[in-house]
Amino acid sequence: MNAAKRREIFERLSKANPEPSTELNYATPFELLVAVILSAQATDKSVNKATEVLFQHANTPAAIKTLGVTGLTHYIRTIGLYNAKAKNIIATCNVLLKHFAGQVPADREALESLPGVGRKTANVMLNVAFGQPTIAVDTHIFRVANRTGIAPGKNERAVEEGLLQFVPAEYQLHAHHWLILHGRYVCKARKPDCPHCLIADLCEFKHKTKAP
Repeated sequence: MNAAKRREIFERLSKANPEPSTELNYATPFELLVAVILSAQATDKSVNKATEVLFQHANTPAAIKTLGVTGLTHYIRTIGLYNAKAKNIIATCNVLLKHFAGQVPADREALESLPGVGRKTANVMLNVAFGQPTIAVDTHIFRVANRTGIAPGKNERAVEEGLLQFVPAEYQLHAHHWLILHGRYVCKARKPDCPHCLIADLCEFKHKTKAP
């Protein structure tokens, strides 16, 4: 895919949704961090349902640490892998309180030092909480980047590096959300909705679907 076509794709996505945002509900960087950790292999809807109650009772590292693993599990048991996630969140609270004065750090190395936080979660935090032009490649972005030809890659890291190289600078801040939302609602895994896709004429996917 050439540069002009990529630019047109992001121009259209930008015009359709000038200020995209995460579908996770949060009020502080710490709340977002907890929500993102919980969202692994879970839907944003299920996470929001759990955190709506959790954050009413505890929404700081100190408060959640006080809950302990058992207490936290009570609020998140409807979410997949809740036991492991509860342990990671409590461990992360301990690290934040001990090394970061209870604040979520705004740099990659520090974020990735937190239990349960890998590159993808760190990228989400840097982008959403701290306004940095990072791109967290999840299954939706991986699929869209490869299908469309925007930034093909054999793995998530390759796609991330391709997007950072090819997405025009003025669109990099929001590219993460545009691509996730496009993959979630239009360029779906089993059957992409090509007839209603606003970039279908620019997309290089060879097996476009047709209107019924």
